[in-house]
Amino acid sequence: MQMTFEASSSVKLLFDLWDVHSPVGMVLSVFVVLLLTVFFEILKVWRVWLSSSSKLAQSASAYAATPSGRTESCSVLDASPSESSLTSQPLSTRNRWLLHIIQTCLHILQVTLGYMLMLCVMSYNIWIFLGVILGSALGYFISFPLLGQMSLYGRPRH
Repeated sequence: MQMTFEASSSVKLLFDLWDVHSPVGMVLSVFVVLLLTVFFEILKVWRVWLSSSSKLAQSASAYAATPSGRTESCSVLDASPSESSLTSQPLSTRNRWLLHIIQTCLHILQVTLGYMLMLCVMSYNIWIFLGVILGSALGYFISFPLLGQMSLYGRPRH
């Protein structure tokens, strides 16, 4: 097996079925790897969003338990966007387990995809390597602003 980077148009990726022998096949393979890497980056952000939204719902139960006899000075807080965003319903035990199962499945998918992309890079083909790098950059470029928007609208700002 080749252990140095090469710039050829023939490579075998992941499975015996994915055997590339032409420049057109290499372009398509690089595009598929790039899309898988973009999906990998978006998946990471989606997992963070699910985690932060579940923590937000759990913290809402603490704010919902505050006494209802408030003074006049607290009425300004009633209309504040940070407190009104915290008044969502707390997660039930069933929903917490469902969210945990979803998070576990997404984690398995993320780890599997990460290892598959690592194995693609270990083909030592420079074009596949560049596809992973460009896909990671593009995926981060697309998904990171979404993470910033989720934290702005999903969490209270103090």
